[in-house]
Amino acid sequence: MSTMEITSKMVADLRERTGQGMMECKKALAATGGDMEKSVDLLRLQGMKSAEKKADREMGEGRVAVHVDSTARKGALVAMTCQTDFLAGNDEFQSLLGGLPALAVQSGLSNAEALNAAKLPSGNSVEDSAKMLSGKTGENIKVARLARYENAQGFVGFYVHHDQKKGALVSVTTSGPQDKAVATLRELSMHIVMHNPAAVTRAEVPAEDVEREKAIYLEEVKGKPAEMQEKIVAGKLEKFYAARVLPEQPWIKDDSKTVQKVLEDALGKGTKIVAFTRVQIGK
Repeated sequence: MSTMEITSKMVADLRERTGQGMMECKKALAATGGDMEKSVDLLRLQGMKSAEKKADREMGEGRVAVHVDSTARKGALVAMTCQTDFLAGNDEFQSLLGGLPALAVQSGLSNAEALNAAKLPSGNSVEDSAKMLSGKTGENIKVARLARYENAQGFVGFYVHHDQKKGALVSVTTSGPQDKAVATLRELSMHIVMHNPAAVTRAEVPAEDVEREKAIYLEEVKGKPAEMQEKIVAGKLEKFYAARVLPEQPWIKDDSKTVQKVLEDALGKGTKIVAFTRVQIGK
């Protein structure tokens, strides 16, 4: 039985389809008797096995990408992680990550699990594509986070820091014009990245955090009259909330105003922050 010749064109075609190295492609073609589809499957399987062996490695690097549609009513933020900053800046890593936010927006995906299962134009799932790139690069690669917002009564805005390791996505209900909202929400998202708020409302701040703070304040005012204790603790709690609740935080560009005041000045009364997501990769 004759052995099928593995031509350079076959190797090049397989390399184009899978992104694997020339030697890996040649070996796969040889192992499958030159069958292109079986070679693709073999390289995918090898890549997945390689990725699975690395699954427990720390992923302290990566990048953040965002897409907001032309109406600014829908948007998504995706964080994809890896092990080294070198890989995070790699063209293939950037190319894979770059298409994911738009895919999430267009497909209505709301979490990382759904995004990982989604199909790319290549026909591979996002998860399989990440594993294949992982097998090629020797690093664990993972879609770590997806936030997607849609607001028919307002707009979605975003900011990604220049290092692409920090970003925010925010949804705000407003009757203000789109162009003004886009600019204002970009500044709001920048504020979120820099000031790291914990919640949109006081009710969302964990009760145990509030009780812990109250206990500290009560300890500090021991020995003072009961009425004074109550006023001091109440004042300290106001500052506690103002540091954590986004609408109450001092504005990044003018700490004499709250975030809520700035939003209403820019976009009108009744403007309301619905939700936000802040992502930071690494320290």
